[in-house]
Amino acid sequence: MAAAAEDTVEEEVGRVVEQGKELQEIVASLIAKSAHDEQSVRQKVLSLESSIRRCRSLLDRNNHLPPKLADKLEEDLQKARCIIADGDASGFLPSKPQGRFLKMFLGPINVRASRKDVQLKVKEEYNSYRDKTALLFLFFPSVLLCLRSWVWNGCMPSFPVQLYQAWLLFLYTGLALRENILRANGSDIRTWWINHHYCAMIMAVVSLTWEIKGQPNCAQKQRGVQLFLQWAMMQGVAMLLQNRYQRQRLYTRIALGKAKRMDVVWGETAGVDGQLWLLCPILFILQGFEAYVGLQLLRTAYKGVTSEWQVIFCGFLLVFMAVGNFMNTVEILMVKSRFKAKMKSKSK
Repeated sequence: MAAAAEDTVEEEVGRVVEQGKELQEIVASLIAKSAHDEQSVRQKVLSLESSIRRCRSLLDRNNHLPPKLADKLEEDLQKARCIIADGDASGFLPSKPQGRFLKMFLGPINVRASRKDVQLKVKEEYNSYRDKTALLFLFFPSVLLCLRSWVWNGCMPSFPVQLYQAWLLFLYTGLALRENILRANGSDIRTWWINHHYCAMIMAVVSLTWEIKGQPNCAQKQRGVQLFLQWAMMQGVAMLLQNRYQRQRLYTRIALGKAKRMDVVWGETAGVDGQLWLLCPILFILQGFEAYVGLQLLRTAYKGVTSEWQVIFCGFLLVFMAVGNFMNTVEILMVKSRFKAKMKSKSK
């Protein structure tokens, strides 16, 4: 009886082992076939992309075509490019270099998603992250400034401010990581905005080492901190406005084939005149106030109110970021102006 039971168990175990081997062979065969099919599709996608580039080059060299026909052909090529970039075929395009920042945090891991729905989920998570941080950008500085006036008698303790700076470090690191991943998945995020977040991360780290509390000139010593918190509140308002107005415009551009679904919006990318009239003055005021805060920090260091190196470093960094933001905004507005002039000439 015992021997029969042992034989039954042995046969069952042997059958399970054989099934495992067969399943492994099936899966290996499927993976090999999928890899072969994937390589074939990749070659077709690259060939089509090469054909689009060749057609665009022919259009650029051919000056004898009627203007309307040339514009129509160029628009058709742009739509064809968006079909590749926005469809599932985008997963077969060569991936962009991930850069040192991603490698430093994640190591040599490929963050490019092969499926478009996964890429779009990454973008949706990025938009959700920006929406949440816009509210917090407005909330945290407001609380600190209210407590400064009502509880702390104009002199903030170091710990709440350093806690806020630690949150800023977490925020900008999260934004930079998400933006690098989006770029690896085909997004059009401008390099400056990622570099801007690198600078903000450095400033947050330096601010954590800055002793801001000190008597008897505490209020004067913290003047730069107060201005920075006011600027952060303005930044939160600007982020809320651009998130509200710009995303709708981006959806329209995607529907017209003028943008990719992985593209993201920034304050100066508005496509409607009313939005430009609303957002651009806010952005320029924000950039001017950022430079003013930096200059005020340098002024306090120059007058000897506070001589820490962190004050000078943060002052120069704020001025640098403000100038970079201003130049980038002007550059994009000039591109938009040229595009609108071209569209008007086409309609005539």
